[in-house]
Amino acid sequence: MQVYEAPLRDMRFVLHELHGDDGFGDLAAHAEFTPDLLDAVLEEAARMAQEILLPLNAPGDIEGCRIENGIVRTPAGFKAAYDQFREAGWAALASAPEWGGQGLPESINKLVEEMICATNVSFSLYPGLTHGATTAIEGHASDDLKQAYLPKMVSGEWSGTMCLTESHCGTDLGLLRTRAVPQEDGSYRVTGSKIFISAGDHDLTDNVIHLVLARMPDAPAGVKGISLFLVPKFLPNADGSLGNANGVTVAGIEHKMGMKASATCQMNFDDSVGWLVGEPHKGMAAMFTMMNTERVSVGVQGLGIGEAAYQSAVAYAKERLQGRALGGAKRPDLPADPIIVHPDVRRMLMTARVYTEGCRALGAWVSRALDAEKASADPEVRARATDFIALMTPVVKALFTDLGYESANLAVQTYGGHGYIREHGVEQYVRDARIAMIYEGTNGIQALDLVGRKMPARMGRNLRAFFHPVSNFLDAHEGEEAIKPMAQGLRQAFGALQLATGMIAQRGMKDPEEAGAAATDYLRLLGLVGMGYCFLKSARIAHQKLADGTDEAGFYKAKIATAGFFFDRILPQATAAFLAIKSGKRSTMALAEDAF
Repeated sequence: MQVYEAPLRDMRFVLHELHGDDGFGDLAAHAEFTPDLLDAVLEEAARMAQEILLPLNAPGDIEGCRIENGIVRTPAGFKAAYDQFREAGWAALASAPEWGGQGLPESINKLVEEMICATNVSFSLYPGLTHGATTAIEGHASDDLKQAYLPKMVSGEWSGTMCLTESHCGTDLGLLRTRAVPQEDGSYRVTGSKIFISAGDHDLTDNVIHLVLARMPDAPAGVKGISLFLVPKFLPNADGSLGNANGVTVAGIEHKMGMKASATCQMNFDDSVGWLVGEPHKGMAAMFTMMNTERVSVGVQGLGIGEAAYQSAVAYAKERLQGRALGGAKRPDLPADPIIVHPDVRRMLMTARVYTEGCRALGAWVSRALDAEKASADPEVRARATDFIALMTPVVKALFTDLGYESANLAVQTYGGHGYIREHGVEQYVRDARIAMIYEGTNGIQALDLVGRKMPARMGRNLRAFFHPVSNFLDAHEGEEAIKPMAQGLRQAFGALQLATGMIAQRGMKDPEEAGAAATDYLRLLGLVGMGYCFLKSARIAHQKLADGTDEAGFYKAKIATAGFFFDRILPQATAAFLAIKSGKRSTMALAEDAF
């Protein structure tokens, strides 16, 4: 059975207690969003997610989406849930007030996203893709396009997509064939086919606004010849009402492993009217504004599914009776002990718990940077936030989705045979989590982006935004008795990260394959150090609270215990990652292609 209760206390911890010293400072632009107000938002979001979205998750997976008379129909209850979601203002939570949004900080928005993803990740894609599309339009479109489309997209009346992939090119978008022919009135006629389009068509909104990558007739070859176009399903009239259909049709719905209630569509554009977004042949820059937003959100999908899977596994482990504790019966009044008494079950549950709490804490740090980049009055803070976001976006996307999938698998293992069948619902988490490691750039692509672009950019300046806070915290606090063993562990892992960074930089200059072979291990190493930094700070805060006589002793003791498990059982993975990086590319590339 799928169970979920929003982890509000931990969310308040990462929001209000953990990152006050992150170097981004207090944001005066967000002063109106008091802790009490933000807590109220979290509580209302929890109710919405638990009461409206969670009951639709398993039935939606079973029913899936279908095409009727050329229109995609979402599962029963989704339309009513979306109407409630939109009318309550959740679609507009973090959008700019200029376009009808509420302008809440990303640090709260990402926690709301986590609750939505935990309870119904398929549902999350419909408003999630729209928010990403509005980000690209706001950043690159003309004022006329913004005025015509943003208000209704921000409100959730209209939805948005991004249309990149074609069947023959995958990630290599330089091979795409969709074409855009200029017209005398300044519009374009867009023709081509796209695949894997999340929320490409559905019955939740009146109109779907597609952002489509295409080539103009005079475009240079490769990615330098790609432009971005806004193509609506229905052309709006001058008064904003819907006009004629625009030659945008659904060729089919992908038959997927998971996320079956999310309509992943094959889309055809047949002489469809569109408008240029941004500069000609600069479509990738405009699209990456949306993609980077989506990559962080995909990481949150992994976190949300991981939390839901963990909670379901804990509930089962407390109820399932099997065997006796190795040290003697814990519940002699029962015919057997609940399986949560067994060390190996504890190992699985603690691993999933550490993954979710660690990702939430690290994600909150990145969210603080997103807010600082946008709202800080200090240009140096904004620049540092930009550097940090650039470095951490591939880490959030890849690490969070890797660990979310691992957590879902651990939940199935905790259930045993019951986890492998549909009725308990945890096998859905495995299927739903798997795609997050693939779309918005596979996790291997994220690792290559990290070592190939983000790490060496501007002589390593992005790295300083991460290295300096970790180093400064260790220098200031590693001698404190309460956290000394943990600090020593982090210092060792941080040293390995620094050595690996220099090693990859040196080898990669001579041989790019060396950097490529190290990329995935380096991303995991950087992520583990980031999580370790957050756990060390959490443990220090918890010790201080307990020393001060807090009335929440149980919460803070659990924080220390969870941090202890991370440093004992998870952070040692950093050593393995470093040794793998140190080994170089030799064994990875040794086998001849025809020997595979």
